[in-house]
Amino acid sequence: MTASVRANACGIVLGGDVALPCLRQVPAGAALNLCAQHLLEAYEAVAGEVGVTDVLPSPCIACGSRLGVRYAFGWLCAVCEWRYGEMPDAEWAPPRVDVVYYIGYGDRVKIGTSSNPRARLAQLSYERLLAFEHGDRSREQRRHAQFATHRIGRGEWFEANDDLSRHIETLSAGVDDPWSLYQRWLSEAIAAATPR
Repeated sequence: MTASVRANACGIVLGGDVALPCLRQVPAGAALNLCAQHLLEAYEAVAGEVGVTDVLPSPCIACGSRLGVRYAFGWLCAVCEWRYGEMPDAEWAPPRVDVVYYIGYGDRVKIGTSSNPRARLAQLSYERLLAFEHGDRSREQRRHAQFATHRIGRGEWFEANDDLSRHIETLSAGVDDPWSLYQRWLSEAIAAATPR
């Protein structure tokens, strides 16, 4: 073995009956004298101990944050350190979160409200969920008045129009999935109601 090969070889000594050096090559310009395999093993060991900051799989149920720290034992919220996946005490009732929902069917849009949108939307026939807006019946009534010239009959369905389309676009700007927005509002409400 030449001196140049040894100089570029991994610095890890493998255990066993006889200590042998790892002879894998160290990538050119590497900050540490470790081959790719041993560098990855070292990273995983350190990451498991000190954690890796990343996006939580879903918002923190305690504070609504999406930023978390992944450890070997699981996730913690990076903001409030709530253990991801833990639920508040069973006797604690979840808070009420009212939403105004916008659903589409053909060239019509329904504007309704619910504090349990999953159950409510399961009862309705529609083609697509367009947006959620944080608010209760009073906000829904303001939207009905705002778009009243396009109301179909006396119900909650409206003809699609430019004003309503712009309003829905504003509500859904930066929101890939309205359900993630609803989950964030629910998480924030839980955080506000959870005793610390």
